[in-house]
Amino acid sequence: MSAVPTLNLGILAHVDAGKTSLTERLLFDTGATDRLGSVDEGTTRTDTGELERRRGITIRTAVAPFTLDGLRVNLIDTPGHSDFIAEVERALGVLDGAVLVLSAVEGVQAQTRVLLRTLRRLRLPTLLFVNKTDRAGASESGTLAAVRARLTPHFAPMATVRGIGTPDARTRPFSFEDPGFRERLAEVLAEHDEPLLADLVEDRLPDAARLRRLLARSTGRGLVHPLYLGSARSGEGVPALLDGIRQWLPAHRPAGGRATARGTVFAVERSPGGEKTAYLRLFEGELSPRQRITLHRREEDGSRVEHSARITGLTVIGAPPGAAAAQRLTAGGIARLRGLPKVRVGDRLGPAAPEGEPHFAPPGLETVVRPVHPGDASRLHAALTALADQDPLIGTRALPDGGGTALLLYGEVQKEIIAGTLEEEFGLRAVFEASSILHRERPAGTGEAHEEIDYRQDSHVFWATVGLRVTPGAEGSGIVFGRDTELGALPHAFDRAIEDTVRRTLRQGLYGWPVTDCVVTLTRSGYCSPVTTAADFRSLTPLVVMAALERAGTVVYEPYHGFELEVPGWALGAVSGALGASGAQVRDAVPGSGTWTLRGVVPARQVPVLERGLPGLTRGEALWWSAPAMDRPVGGVPPRRVRTDGNPLNRAEYLRYLGSG
Repeated sequence: MSAVPTLNLGILAHVDAGKTSLTERLLFDTGATDRLGSVDEGTTRTDTGELERRRGITIRTAVAPFTLDGLRVNLIDTPGHSDFIAEVERALGVLDGAVLVLSAVEGVQAQTRVLLRTLRRLRLPTLLFVNKTDRAGASESGTLAAVRARLTPHFAPMATVRGIGTPDARTRPFSFEDPGFRERLAEVLAEHDEPLLADLVEDRLPDAARLRRLLARSTGRGLVHPLYLGSARSGEGVPALLDGIRQWLPAHRPAGGRATARGTVFAVERSPGGEKTAYLRLFEGELSPRQRITLHRREEDGSRVEHSARITGLTVIGAPPGAAAAQRLTAGGIARLRGLPKVRVGDRLGPAAPEGEPHFAPPGLETVVRPVHPGDASRLHAALTALADQDPLIGTRALPDGGGTALLLYGEVQKEIIAGTLEEEFGLRAVFEASSILHRERPAGTGEAHEEIDYRQDSHVFWATVGLRVTPGAEGSGIVFGRDTELGALPHAFDRAIEDTVRRTLRQGLYGWPVTDCVVTLTRSGYCSPVTTAADFRSLTPLVVMAALERAGTVVYEPYHGFELEVPGWALGAVSGALGASGAQVRDAVPGSGTWTLRGVVPARQVPVLERGLPGLTRGEALWWSAPAMDRPVGGVPPRRVRTDGNPLNRAEYLRYLGSG
């Protein structure tokens, strides 16, 4: 089994394009399942949660294997709703290729464009599958025109459909023996191949073998996308798609040698008893049960965390149950790992593992969650913390005086999903407040502060000396911690306590918002052995860093989204007025055939307002896309956020908080 080539394949789509139905069809047609799962009946294999079955949408990334002519394919079914874009992000990092599903009825939708932009930026080999060709209203020519105009001109149709839009729709794959098909394909490939372009100029049509090689190479580099048409419901066109998966998407072939194990955890499940199962894609090396591994991660504030544990259970996905190969993970494969109590999504295996940047911005909304029954407050916070283990971008913080738990989100649909999960998995009913925008703070200047041990006093609140300087950092740098003190002046535990506490404290700046893009430098330090403990540094550091930050001052920033909006020409005036009223800035306006495409930036708080209003202004013809893009200083009085840290800006209040703990 170790020499079997493996393809980790993602299925992505705008919601309702038929992504999960296609996944079920691929599993059924390849013999991985003996019954075709149905979204309507709630019998799909990949949507295993009760919420997923009831709502008919994918919420969590699922992995299902099948075999295709000696190729092991791990099919990774990802969410299609934009509220679960973090799930899509994590899946992209472990894929070898993708199939992007479109609807022949609805055509190119907003989320389809977002996904292909990301796939092309990552140069991830991607096939396009136009689904629902047997539905009323389906159009081949209209969909292909929309793909060319709104999605990408770099695609190659590999089939056509007869009787499209009827239950009798039949897919007819093109043949490489057909000179007309070869000519059309060569024209697409020539955009990325100068020798081929020269041949076409000289009227030399390449043979089938050469075109196959060029198509495989261009697809593998993410430059060209073979396009297939069919119906996941009837199975039409799926054999041709399977053939395209096998031919055009590059599989991972295990190499020899003893490379250091390197991989990524992209999903975590938790059993009713609390035990975690991690899904890990291995890029290099091998893993086996009872092996001790060290996982690394970088938190949003820039801090690095590592933890080690011994693998108590390992099951390779796609390997025959009970076989020796099922307990030995080789490069390219995916396995379920047990015995890693501190594992979180995004953890990386291997000292040389690249940190990488997230493909999507972190959540920009915050809501407050309270239990229906006040006595469940502690259980609710523990349950939300457990859910954050499965999705680390869902941050939590307990509000003071029983004020509930603050929760970070991407969108309103997540509220419904989390509420349902709390009730079904934890037996908790919760109330979610209206969401608010999450702001950030940046230092406005430089500030310094310090506190030293005063040996003249008979008693000390803190047996520690800490001096810190806060200065603005580069945009996008997060929090950078440095030292002007002598290396080794402090025991490692004390030094680590200062850095960790600085990062934790700066989650709430002068106005209560997370602080980012700043440099904090340790300027002095000291301790009194054997009296001093790490707790002294953890308790004192918040006072010093907030005093330095107060002297530096901060500016509160609000998030902005970049947007692209396509509207009919007759609605341009009304839409422009709505954009202006929302504070949007239109940077580009491009006329089309009866339409205008507008691009610009808009305050994130206005995005839901525009999304609700645009359909009425355009009779439902607007095509809107937006994503986090930047932030800008807030004008006027900066908004404040409730503190949960005892308020180290007020020494007396903070000391009372420490005493009450």
